[in-house]
Amino acid sequence: MAEMTDDIAEEISLQGFEDDCRLLGNLLNDVLHREVGPEFMEKLEKTRVLAQSACNMRTAGIEDTAELLEKQLAAMLSKMTLEEALSLARAFSHYLNLTGIAETHHRVTKAQSSSQLSKSCDDTLNQLVQSGVSPDELYNTVCKQEVEIVLTAHPTQINRRTLQYKHIRIAHLLEYNDRPDLGHEDREMLIEDLVRELTSIWQTDELRRHKPTPVDEARAGLNIVEQSLWRAVPHYLRRLSIALKKHTGKPLPLTCTPIKFGSWMGGDRDGNPNVTAKVTRDVSLLSRWMAIDLYLGEVDNLRFELSMNQCDVKLKKLAREILEKDKLLEDRHENRSPRSDWGQYKSHNSNHPPPLPSQLPPGAGLPSCAAQRKQFAESQIGRTSFQKLLEPSSSHEPGIAPYRVVLGDVKEKLTKTRKRLEILLEDLPCEYDPRDYYETSEQLLEPLLLCYNSLQSCGSGILADGRLADLIRRVATFGMVLMKLDLRQESARHSETLDAITQYLGMGTYSDWDEDKKLDFLTRELKGKRPLVPPTIQVAADVKEVLDTFRVAAQLGSDSLGAYVISMASNASDVLAVELLQKDARLAVSGELGKPCPGGTLRVVPLFETLKDLREAGPVIRKLLSNDWYYEHIVKNHNGHQEVMVGYSDSGKDAGRFSAAWELYKAQEDVVAACNKYGIKITLFHGRGGSIGRGGGPTHLAIQSQPPGSVMGTLRSTEQGEMVQAKFGLPQIAVRQLEIYTTAVLLATLKPPKPPKEQKWRNLMDEISKISCTTYRNTVYENPQFLAYFQEATPQAELGCLNIGSRPTRRKTSTGIGHLRAIPWVFAWTQTRFVLPVWLGVGSGLKGICEKGHGQDLRAMYREWPFFQSTVDLIEMVLGKADIPIAKHYDEVLVSESRQELGAELRRELLTAEKFVLLITGHEKLSGNNRSLRKLIESRLPYLNPMNMLQVEILKRLRRDDDNNKLRDALLITINGIAAGMRNTG
Repeated sequence: MAEMTDDIAEEISLQGFEDDCRLLGNLLNDVLHREVGPEFMEKLEKTRVLAQSACNMRTAGIEDTAELLEKQLAAMLSKMTLEEALSLARAFSHYLNLTGIAETHHRVTKAQSSSQLSKSCDDTLNQLVQSGVSPDELYNTVCKQEVEIVLTAHPTQINRRTLQYKHIRIAHLLEYNDRPDLGHEDREMLIEDLVRELTSIWQTDELRRHKPTPVDEARAGLNIVEQSLWRAVPHYLRRLSIALKKHTGKPLPLTCTPIKFGSWMGGDRDGNPNVTAKVTRDVSLLSRWMAIDLYLGEVDNLRFELSMNQCDVKLKKLAREILEKDKLLEDRHENRSPRSDWGQYKSHNSNHPPPLPSQLPPGAGLPSCAAQRKQFAESQIGRTSFQKLLEPSSSHEPGIAPYRVVLGDVKEKLTKTRKRLEILLEDLPCEYDPRDYYETSEQLLEPLLLCYNSLQSCGSGILADGRLADLIRRVATFGMVLMKLDLRQESARHSETLDAITQYLGMGTYSDWDEDKKLDFLTRELKGKRPLVPPTIQVAADVKEVLDTFRVAAQLGSDSLGAYVISMASNASDVLAVELLQKDARLAVSGELGKPCPGGTLRVVPLFETLKDLREAGPVIRKLLSNDWYYEHIVKNHNGHQEVMVGYSDSGKDAGRFSAAWELYKAQEDVVAACNKYGIKITLFHGRGGSIGRGGGPTHLAIQSQPPGSVMGTLRSTEQGEMVQAKFGLPQIAVRQLEIYTTAVLLATLKPPKPPKEQKWRNLMDEISKISCTTYRNTVYENPQFLAYFQEATPQAELGCLNIGSRPTRRKTSTGIGHLRAIPWVFAWTQTRFVLPVWLGVGSGLKGICEKGHGQDLRAMYREWPFFQSTVDLIEMVLGKADIPIAKHYDEVLVSESRQELGAELRRELLTAEKFVLLITGHEKLSGNNRSLRKLIESRLPYLNPMNMLQVEILKRLRRDDDNNKLRDALLITINGIAAGMRNTG
């Protein structure tokens, strides 16, 4: 459950947490009494008491009584009507969500009330200075740091956005409830507000009835920026600047941004046919539109605030130029006012009709309303007439309120920029003078920095460092697009595209060639000046979509887009293929525009995911950098910087979590060594999921356990699905997360984690990994019974009905585990509380080494090697959440008798993993080093255990009555509730 709140896992006040849980629980009970009646509430309370009693018996070690109570509970649930089961599932699901809201609230409260917060900027900078890092080195390292957090639309956010907003509202009310000055009447009104929110939640459908589109997902990501990050970023940068000045004597430069944001929402087309070239273009333009809209609001506030007259010479000169330009434009309009035009028409009309025009006016070919809208938007009258009613007239005297004059001009350009984007989003022709709108953040920063410097020079630094400094920092962080959009596509799609091209040109089939022939062909074409793809080429729809994507990338350029990520990359040719398709599209678009494409080429990032590909990552990068064209391209166009992405989800599904973690560690070491050999800087892009089974876990711990030298001031990392809302949904939590990223990267750069102490440790890891991987693959991929067992024992088949993402659950139509995506694989096992993908094979691996007499070595590795310690700690955390009696209940009710023994064998493997993890850590109990976590887990069980038992009952009924939609709804609600109780999905 700590996976959800991750690094904000400071000890919380359990008393305050329990008080808020009691308050919310009692209020929900009152709402339910009114909504469903006292008779049902009696059954609900009986269910909860039985579950609580069973939990108490298990905690006390009285297993027989606990088992008896659980059987009584299961029997009671089996007798419930469908309506009762549905209401119970909904009620317990809401209880679990409210518990999560209270927990998050108390983590925030604890963080705000602590005078010396662990992992804060102040704490970490102090730690580094005390350890001997010089103030100059510390200052320069912070200023050069480049961290990018990439938000993705991976389908793990179970809650509808409507409910997310209601949950945020409850969190705000809990915060208000903590105020010491709250009077009796105010508290009564607050209780009424909470009851209103809870009633609204109960009366709202929890289930998404339609799949979100990629644009819907992108909008959700942009809403996170608007509701939280927009406020969090300036706050975080102020904290960092204050800490930096305290410990180095110099504040953070105003336009320095150690953290930026990227997005895959609307750009990730890997296995998702719904993400098209048009979707990518629209999402990029929408992101620009929202950035401009947010800047407009800030500029409006600034104009009100900066009312002073005193300014420096530069600003005074600019204000005068703006006023003179505006006066000139107004004079022109007065000379051709509507009245004079009408007079000319009347006098002309009195003699004979006006002559027919010799040519059609601009916009005549557009639909009439569109033409009028475009004409009005571009006209000076349309720009000013309505605004003049709303705004005070600006003086034509250049000495009066110069800041308002300059910011008024900024607002005017921002307004025109927004209108231009609206026209482009409607696919209408748009001809604007580039001087009338902002294209780059540098253009917007120029007048803002002029205002800032003027205030500073006039002795008004206190004003300059307020709202204006915050806006400048926002522009430096978010730019003109809020989050640059990455594109992602599978390597096989690029090969198919090159097949179509080479076949059309009579050169054979590209994918049939060996690697050397591919590299020769690609390098030759990349060095050439002519386009490769003929404009007349006819290709299949899938190939056309790939080519269209590269065209859109050429039209938008690196000003709007981030990286082009190649999933399932395995060879150097995979990277050069994308470079060639990108170059070809840019040549074609540049020819059509009659000028160079906007921005630069996108950096191409290979993503190594499977065990085999991770082992080949280093050799592939060496092969790439030894290619003369590619090396020169990286140095010239990307400042000698190579980015490589490593995937945690598919490697974990391929080999099990332990083996995947070790292979990822070695792959990063090898990639770093390859880049160092050629004098190329490296940024590692970590494709982490939300759950530990897909590489999730505390950010600080993860970064601090990377191989030495792999985090040298730069890092990219994904934040996926429900983790986006959990880590960045509230401004206070977002600030804390940004601090944690900054401080972890800073520590890893200046004080890198320790490598393995001796070669023996590496050899032991190789051996554990080998045994673990063999056990995992023998079970998951080689055992002919396993697939059927997986389908029977989990709700995997039903997860697709949740409508939580725009992409399919499988890459291909095969029913095997190989083509199942990692998210539903982990999600399904999380639902049954077996969480098999994390621990399967770990027990066998550790047992095998311990039985050879290496137990002491493993304990030393745990104490002294951060990577090994974090790997074992994360597995221990998951084992603490696993529940053998619940998993056994799924098997007994749902699994065929012939496969019951497989389930029993897996439960024995889980116990082996628990035994040897405790042996290595020295803990008496799982999560023994984190009592707060243990307590939080236990507080959920009276609601979570009945939800699991109810899910088993509903699955049993549904598999006999597959067409019963009400049963399916009840099942989906139990899935929601269990996800809330486990605090993560997949």
